Amino acid sequence: MTVAKGLEGVVALESKISSIVDGVLTYRGFNIDDLADHAQFEEVIFLLWKGRLPKQAELDELKRTLDEHASIPDVLLEQLRQYPKDAHPMAVLRTTVSALAMFDPDADKNDPEVNYLKAVKLTAKIPTIITAFDRLRKGLEPVAPKAGLGFAGNFLYMLTGKEPTEVAKRAFDKALTLHADHELNASTFTARVAAGTLADMYSAITAAIGALKGPLHGGANEAVMRMLEEIQTPERIESYINGKLERKEKIMGFGHRVYKDGDPRAKHLKEMSRQLGEQVGNTKWFEMSKQIESLVYEKKGLKPNVDFYSASVYTYLGIDKDLFTPIFAMSRVTGWTAHVMEQYADNRLIRPRAEYTGLTNQSYVPIDKR
Repeated sequence: MTVAKGLEGVVALESKISSIVDGVLTYRGFNIDDLADHAQFEEVIFLLWKGRLPKQAELDELKRTLDEHASIPDVLLEQLRQYPKDAHPMAVLRTTVSALAMFDPDADKNDPEVNYLKAVKLTAKIPTIITAFDRLRKGLEPVAPKAGLGFAGNFLYMLTGKEPTEVAKRAFDKALTLHADHELNASTFTARVAAGTLADMYSAITAAIGALKGPLHGGANEAVMRMLEEIQTPERIESYINGKLERKEKIMGFGHRVYKDGDPRAKHLKEMSRQLGEQVGNTKWFEMSKQIESLVYEKKGLKPNVDFYSASVYTYLGIDKDLFTPIFAMSRVTGWTAHVMEQYADNRLIRPRAEYTGLTNQSYVPIDKR
């Protein structure tokens, strides 16, 4: 057997959902630049799940269905009230998504129509879980979802209690589109491994959330914002970054295993960061990010990935940094569920091998002679 550490370069399965070829990311054959510039996030959801862009009536129906299923059971809302206020929102999300299965009578059914509805329910309820916990931990009452605001707008409304500006709504909608799927990344592979056992969709998505929680995956944008806050002023950037490089510490938000010439999503988030900074009258985080980008490229030849500028985008939207990864999950659940449904449709248990490197020819020794 040939060992591929981290499964790098291994093609584990076939998929029709998204691709990364020569540095170009596509969803169902649509270039991410085209979708980011023109599509609503709900159109992208439909595209990932159905394999094509929706007609107007289909888009309207999807929006209506998402609105219909946005509320969470009262028992789970009460459960959120009991969680420690200092619990990490990703731990809260992981636990509450798992609990949702107990309130879905069809959780263990596995026909395509039921699984599609489960995908709708998960996608609709995750924003409600995130915003409800965030408000409760701050001593505020949750804001109920409001129909007609759209997926991005409704999240910002439930988070703040105020309807967002069009600029904020569009920026956040675009950010969700950019994070929706990314071929066979760690959390998506985790979801497919779980689905490959014919575990229910709630189990697969709970597993994916657990994988996304790690700082080498979804937690990177939170780490980027912590870095910016540690640096604080542009004058400290060079000494801070040089110190990191001298200590051989990882600078979060740079480089990507599958992109050799830069992450195609980063430029969209960079522009959003600029626009939002100008809108709120504070371009500090954007300007600092630009300087860090230039310095890291000069010193290491690394370009920013999707996490780098998303940190300042979410900060300009008034979102706490420990919500960045849950927001990633809120978008990526659309891709996860698309992959889970694809896995179910042509399933084979995912079971790789490991090369054994431990001791051999061992013999049992009675306990009194050890």
